[in-house]
Amino acid sequence: MEHLRGEWRYAERNACRLVKQSRSTQRYEARIDYEERRIRKRLHELAKKHPGSGYRRMTRLLRREGMKINKKRVQRLWREEGLRNPPRKRRKRVRGHSGNSCAMKRAEYKNHVWCWDFTMDETSEGRRLKWFSVMDEFTRECLALEVERRMTARDVVAILTWLEAKRGAPGAIRSDNGPEFVARAVGKWLTARKVGPLYIAPGSPWENGYSESFNSRMKAEFADREVFGSLMEAKVLGAEYKRYWNQERLHSGIGYKTPAEFAAELGPDSATLR
Repeated sequence: MEHLRGEWRYAERNACRLVKQSRSTQRYEARIDYEERRIRKRLHELAKKHPGSGYRRMTRLLRREGMKINKKRVQRLWREEGLRNPPRKRRKRVRGHSGNSCAMKRAEYKNHVWCWDFTMDETSEGRRLKWFSVMDEFTRECLALEVERRMTARDVVAILTWLEAKRGAPGAIRSDNGPEFVARAVGKWLTARKVGPLYIAPGSPWENGYSESFNSRMKAEFADREVFGSLMEAKVLGAEYKRYWNQERLHSGIGYKTPAEFAAELGPDSATLR
């Protein structure tokens, strides 16, 4: 239309007739959608608070805030705002599991199977940090997230004793064959409480999938985004991330609920099957 009217000096009526377009389209003024602006702003705020999340989790978060919104609309706005996460690198699927893997022996109720693992990090001056996490595989709760310069089997036993007093002993604990986990002190603690150790096959981290999943998300959403100036700073921020994981982060594996909500729904009878 601009070309016809500017270069060829067509009248608006004739130009519209030539391109078979209604004249009303030339007078249309787009309306400002203030509601959509508000949604876009809120999506940016939630993306900063929940890094690594996608539009499905964002839809759930917006609905929990009382907003009536369609998933497809959130997906469109999520893409238009450039908030899409980079595609994950596909890993070659490894076949085969030992008898103690999370695929073979699944948790069936709360406190049935715990899992634990270590992951390494460092402070701003390059000194080592060692993170230790304990998860309930059924409820997805992070039971412990501790960090020290170094951690031994005695430290692991102390954390287990504290968790036992707070929550009770589990039916089994899944782990790799690290020296802290196969140590005599840990073995005595497990035997005294009749807790079955589920040691995965050497060189098969996928068999301890819940711990590996937590550690990867913890590093992507928290540890890799922070520069820890000291051990104390890491402890404080780690405690805050543990609270966020349990009380704010929605998990698709438990119906887009927080672990705290899911555990509360199970009630006092922790042996309720999911």
